[in-house]
Amino acid sequence: MNPGPIPFMTDPKRQPDLRHLTDQYELTEDELQTTLAAVMATHPKDEDLWVFGYGSLMWQPEFPFSERSLATVHGFHRSFCVYSHIWRGTREHPGLVLGLDNGGSCRGVAYRVSAAGAAATVEYLIRREMVTRVYIPRWVTARIGSRVIRAHTYTAAHNHVQYAGKLEDDIALHHILQGHGRGGANTEYLRNTVGHLEELGITDRPLSRLCRLIDGRAPRTPAK
Repeated sequence: MNPGPIPFMTDPKRQPDLRHLTDQYELTEDELQTTLAAVMATHPKDEDLWVFGYGSLMWQPEFPFSERSLATVHGFHRSFCVYSHIWRGTREHPGLVLGLDNGGSCRGVAYRVSAAGAAATVEYLIRREMVTRVYIPRWVTARIGSRVIRAHTYTAAHNHVQYAGKLEDDIALHHILQGHGRGGANTEYLRNTVGHLEELGITDRPLSRLCRLIDGRAPRTPAK
């Protein structure tokens, strides 16, 4: 049952109230709408929304925006810290996909969305990112040059069965080499990610190292 709107507080550190999320997998429609209400309750309705992307959102946002800029978030880093049970693997043979995990910093892309389109964009992102609840919505502070913004993003849930944490390279390689799901081979996900990061001028040494190791062990999928 939707509890209705939650009063907005201007504290920039305030995060959405997600106590209604108690299961590990698919959101019900009521839970989705409650999550949307919780996020929007922590965002002023007359202000534009900033969205921070660190993975596929950087090159495949699929929502309207008025500005797109490279941005840096401190306190979190991009990492292959999420076991993939659907898109790049299965529950029996999990692959690995990116998450935003605690510590360090992350360079990604920030998108500015009009205030009028904020709720629709957040709903789209919840449906896209929270398929199994291993990603949770939160606000982060991001820098775009000299500007400091408050941005909406999705971080890895440490209490979720799909949270992998920091893995040794050999273990990460095992999952990436075996992973194959609805979205295709996990190896291509890694290669595509590194390639897109390079196109944006973003250097991610841990991902590049994994890519070099994969290239020495797994053949590329033939071009169609």
